[in-house]
Amino acid sequence: MSHRFPDQNPNPVLHVTPDGRLEYSNPAAEALCAANGFVVDQPLPPDLRAALARAAAAGRELELGAGHLTFALLPVADPDGGGSLIVYGTDVTARYALERFPDENPNPVLRISRDGSLQYANAASELIVRGLGLAIGDPLPADVRQQVEAALEADSAFDVDVESCTYALHPVLVEAFDFINLYGTDVTASRAMTKFPDRNPNPVLRCWSDGSLAYANPAAEPICRAVGARVGDALPAELWDRIDVARRDPASAPLEVTAEERIYEITVVAVYEFGFINLYGTDVTAARQVAKAHEENERLLLNILPASIAARLRAGEMVIADRFEELTVLFADVVDFTPLTARLSAGELVEVLNSVFSIFDRLADRYGLEKIKTIGDAYMVVGGIGPGANDHPMRVAEMGMEMIDEVGRYRTSGGASIAIRVGMHVGPAIAGVIGIKKFIYDVWGDTVNTASRLESTGEPGRIQVLPDTMHRLGHGFRFEPRGMVELKGKGSMETWQIVGRDGEPASMGTRRSESKGVPGAGNGD
Repeated sequence: MSHRFPDQNPNPVLHVTPDGRLEYSNPAAEALCAANGFVVDQPLPPDLRAALARAAAAGRELELGAGHLTFALLPVADPDGGGSLIVYGTDVTARYALERFPDENPNPVLRISRDGSLQYANAASELIVRGLGLAIGDPLPADVRQQVEAALEADSAFDVDVESCTYALHPVLVEAFDFINLYGTDVTASRAMTKFPDRNPNPVLRCWSDGSLAYANPAAEPICRAVGARVGDALPAELWDRIDVARRDPASAPLEVTAEERIYEITVVAVYEFGFINLYGTDVTAARQVAKAHEENERLLLNILPASIAARLRAGEMVIADRFEELTVLFADVVDFTPLTARLSAGELVEVLNSVFSIFDRLADRYGLEKIKTIGDAYMVVGGIGPGANDHPMRVAEMGMEMIDEVGRYRTSGGASIAIRVGMHVGPAIAGVIGIKKFIYDVWGDTVNTASRLESTGEPGRIQVLPDTMHRLGHGFRFEPRGMVELKGKGSMETWQIVGRDGEPASMGTRRSESKGVPGAGNGD
């Protein structure tokens, strides 16, 4: 239905005539057109017209940048004929946030295809690549490939010896992109004998049972400087207390010491027969960086996808598309947004939208709902995705009421107030992950279109719903009839407005509407 009502489509839609002229672009395409200099009634650049024609013939997408954004464009023949193209755009910027930059990793990182060919190796892995006699595109040696598969199965690492060095390689299957990353750590020192600590590349220290430092090898100098102790000095009391606890409990976790921007794990080994304690250090800085990068990856993934969908993606599910018999969809946008943009600077406008949408994000988290997207000044949130109670209509309505209340208390840096319109609808919908190089999670269907039109025709400070949604909500809210309202593509329909909660003084709904309303506000931006 998106090509029938493109103004309501939250994604870009363009219409291109057979001679390459841009005949139409919907509001969601504004950023795409502005960044590329596209003007309605003007011809598109020849190379883009040719690329769109090729993509339409092949039934594939092409990518186009728009400032810091990237859009996937899918051109299809206009079903009305005449040789025109309808171009559907999707903002796929978020998926690029998942791309990491292994060139900056101080430890080896290699990438191999599922058939065992080397696709990538960072600078730190040069010794491994050279030792295995590989170049980009070459297949891994058969024995190494077998070790990769075995380590994947056991979720473990395996050792590779190259040019007198030993590296532990930990394979990680990136199922979403169908390749395997190999993360390497130089474990030469930990595999070597420690009979001669002066030659040990890792820190080795020795202290007496009274807490004084008896010995430190050259590799331990950064630790000595960090703790402020030389051979013969007493170790700092706080450090010695930790060592003393660890020597009495061999099962305790290693100590951790930070020295000159490096992180060391210290294993405490008491040598009782000689009356001293050995401290064996391991530089775990790179491991901590990898762990931090993994946490950042997880945070970014959960910013893009609902947790339940991210879990399915990590489990290897490549095509995610679900039909829901009942979802609750809510749209909200800022009343008189266009005049607001004329009054505020770019920085002030972004500050306002960021503040308002941050309020909405916190409310979505509080009510266990999924934010789907923002388009300009519009915010879309959905209830009913993922496991949980089926009370999502009530939770969405409660969030809508709080959105109105919170925005009513908000003031811009110049002291101005703003208002929002809200529309919500309950019904069936389809949701899924889309995109080629970057993916997003989106929701489609008549329920989405209806919620959007209820918002666009609503009144400031109120939540507009249809009778079915009102009955679905049942008790807990107060409603007032609005009468028949013309909804684009739906015709004239009876609508109601949520004006308050049961038990809330009747005057509160009136004050809410008055405080949110903007004199002379219409139904458009």
